[in-house]
Amino acid sequence: MQDMTGKDSGSGGLRERKKRATRAALTEAAVRLAAEQGADNVTVEAISAAAGVSVRTFFNYFDSRDDAFVVIDADAGLRVRRALLDAPAALSPLDALREALAVELSEAERQHELWSLHAEVLRTSPHLLVRSLGAHMADETGLAEVIAQRLAAGGVPPGDGADGERRPVLDLYPRLLAAVAGTAVRVSVQHWCERQDELAFADVFREVFALLAAGLPAPAR
Repeated sequence: MQDMTGKDSGSGGLRERKKRATRAALTEAAVRLAAEQGADNVTVEAISAAAGVSVRTFFNYFDSRDDAFVVIDADAGLRVRRALLDAPAALSPLDALREALAVELSEAERQHELWSLHAEVLRTSPHLLVRSLGAHMADETGLAEVIAQRLAAGGVPPGDGADGERRPVLDLYPRLLAAVAGTAVRVSVQHWCERQDELAFADVFREVFALLAAGLPAPAR
């Protein structure tokens, strides 16, 4: 969930929703074509045609063809960070993050096929996998910075200052919570994919975070 692959981001009115829908259509077209033909065989022209837009429009959202393959939703990380900052102060950092992620993952069952195709494209294209991992690592750092900001109760958000000052070193807790959250999402998706005929994704996701909140006690024998 990282705002790296698209040039436009944010939420708002009809214009922003249309922009997000266009970017989503381009990403889905790219992933489906890559799953059918191999990523190296897919052209910007083919992606644009499949999404029903012009090549010029494609480059309004992505700097290169490969950018369209890297993540499914380029704005998801930004939305999670905003939701985390806006969450009630009474919520613990873990609970606030769980709620922010739950909103983003509410359509996980509907998007399961696309996620599976995307994972397969990355597995068969090492250079895209590396770029995707880099995007997720950057997103994890951004999330850790927002966790640190929330813990500071309204302090100055971590980041480069206007005068070019160095980014502050993050404490261990924000780094760990951001990393654990990413792992929790991945494990939730994998577990649900293997048992989707038996379980609802929302139930799996809640159980994973309940185990984390409880300190990962050993299961009863």
